[in-house]
Amino acid sequence: MNRLAGVTSPYLLQHADNPVDWWPWSPEAFEEARRRDVPVLLSVGYASCHWCHVMAHESFEDTAVAEYLNAHFVPVKVDREERPDVDAVYMEAVQAATGQGGWPMTVFLTADAEPFYFGTYFPPEPRHGMPAFRQVLEGVVAAWSDRREEVAEVAGRIVRDLAGRSLAAGEGGLPGEAELAQALLRLTRDYDEKHGGFGGAPKFPPSMVIEFLLRHHARTGAEGALQMAADSCAAMAHGGIYDQLGGGFARYSVDREWIVPHFEKMLYDNALLCRVYAHLWRATGSDLARRVALETADFMVRELRTAEGGFASALDADSEDAQGRHVEGAFYVWTPAQLREVLGEEDADFAAGYFGVTEEGTFEEGSSVLRLMRDAEPDEEARVAGVRARLLAARELRARPERDDKIVAAWNGLAIAALAETGAYFDRPDLIERATEAADLLVRVHMGEAARLCRTSRDGRAGDNSGVLEDHGDVAEGFLALASVTGEGAWLDFAGFLLDIVLERFTGEDGQLFDTADDAERLIRRPQDPTDSATPAGWTAAAGALLSYAAHTGSEAHRTAAERALGIVGALGPKAPRFIGWGLAVAEALLDGPREVAVAGPVGGELHRTALLGRAPGAVVAAGEEADAGTEFPLLVDRPLAGGEPTAYVCRHFVCDAPTTDAGELAAKLGG
Repeated sequence: MNRLAGVTSPYLLQHADNPVDWWPWSPEAFEEARRRDVPVLLSVGYASCHWCHVMAHESFEDTAVAEYLNAHFVPVKVDREERPDVDAVYMEAVQAATGQGGWPMTVFLTADAEPFYFGTYFPPEPRHGMPAFRQVLEGVVAAWSDRREEVAEVAGRIVRDLAGRSLAAGEGGLPGEAELAQALLRLTRDYDEKHGGFGGAPKFPPSMVIEFLLRHHARTGAEGALQMAADSCAAMAHGGIYDQLGGGFARYSVDREWIVPHFEKMLYDNALLCRVYAHLWRATGSDLARRVALETADFMVRELRTAEGGFASALDADSEDAQGRHVEGAFYVWTPAQLREVLGEEDADFAAGYFGVTEEGTFEEGSSVLRLMRDAEPDEEARVAGVRARLLAARELRARPERDDKIVAAWNGLAIAALAETGAYFDRPDLIERATEAADLLVRVHMGEAARLCRTSRDGRAGDNSGVLEDHGDVAEGFLALASVTGEGAWLDFAGFLLDIVLERFTGEDGQLFDTADDAERLIRRPQDPTDSATPAGWTAAAGALLSYAAHTGSEAHRTAAERALGIVGALGPKAPRFIGWGLAVAEALLDGPREVAVAGPVGGELHRTALLGRAPGAVVAAGEEADAGTEFPLLVDRPLAGGEPTAYVCRHFVCDAPTTDAGELAAKLGG
């Protein structure tokens, strides 16, 4: 019996009609494995994962494979986005055993949830050196039946190895000038000078590293850091990884030139990149950065916003093409003939040259991914806008990719921060309203009456899984950004509530952080990873929010916790800066203070806007009228208007500058 009907996860619901007798992750599944004396097949993926769909179609929808699976295993299906703790523990084991990882993840477990054999995607027939999935199943069954002691020994050894990997806080010491300079030097060596970004193919958008580079430039004036950030952003914005018609970024580029993306669009990528491009505009005034920040914000609101006011997780990479086939990229790619059909001969020729659409194609079957081959000349801008509008209207008639409507707390926290700041920078109050509505949803549904944050919701109903460290850190980050933009101190209070839980439930005795709370479900190891993946690590996300909250409130406990957490950045930053970019960005804020800015005056006024546009790394801003200042923000206590004029106060390292009523003077104090 398949037990996935009625769950909140869109990914699990995609498998609810499989002939496989799937169980969700639960104690009952492992009790069943123990009762039947069979191993557990753990299959982990997510709703917009292309190869997850492929393996499901090839194997999990196959009746013969399902019959064999059901007879010899207890199959358990996990949505990695709902259970990042389960995913993290077993992905660590997969990577340790095979040297690589990814999704779908396929792991075979004992009834004690101990792993003993691993893989990712397995094809239905032997291919490219990979065994067929049926061969893998038969091999595991043979080992389970004939070599049980060997299986138990392997499983025990893996669990012992994982258990010995706990990280200590502060092992690298507090990151200082030397460590951040070494990190920058290492990034310079890894930088792709020709195409932007770091490393080779596949190439992922380095949003958190770019944030570090922008903050490092703001603090030190290092032009090389700003150049790497600006050139990488320009390369991505001109490439196929960016949707040239509808805005928003795909997950990654399969090549180093940013030409062909993996077409799924994730909320977290777009939230992080929206904020990065807004910050790049703040640093440089770049028209390109402004356009991409706003288009990405509009994409999130238009295509990912749900009826409840939150933001859905992702758009699928696959959709139906004109022949009714379900293929990757069908919604986004174009042939010259399709351009002519929509635009006519003359404009089609112009569009083909402008967007890089060729007869041979840059993708599959002669199709091309749109990218900008050059910037438009001033006299072409109206023509480009018209062509884009007509192509976008025609694209809207195509079959759309499926949307994963699940609300993930952490990713919505990232979106709240991005939309709030982008709205403030570019005078778009509608974006601030959308950020506020998403924050309201998190408070109302994800925090609810349980006084704890839950990881996911769907259709306004909270999921069953508790929030992990990244949820608390990223949602607190979003609330803090919203507090600075709106002048509503309630968001500061909500951030403090979440960060108190971090101190109470996610912090070890010596200050190290764990990805799950101390009262969460016990897995074979308590997950703990300080390195960035597609999003900021929970460890460094929490450190950043703790540091900002301490700057707002003067809380020594939160400041101390942030500093202890940043010790890991001192250890890893000089060695692997590409994988701890957010930690490096937080370290920049620590070295700069961060600066505390109190604006006694109207929210949205000139001084408040100037404060928000200041480039000082991690600066916190509190704004409000004098009458209610003390009830909203601690920074505004005893900060009166000077001569009846709106007044700004800037403090740093326990030293305060003279108050100012002049926006230009305030901008100079904040690197504006």
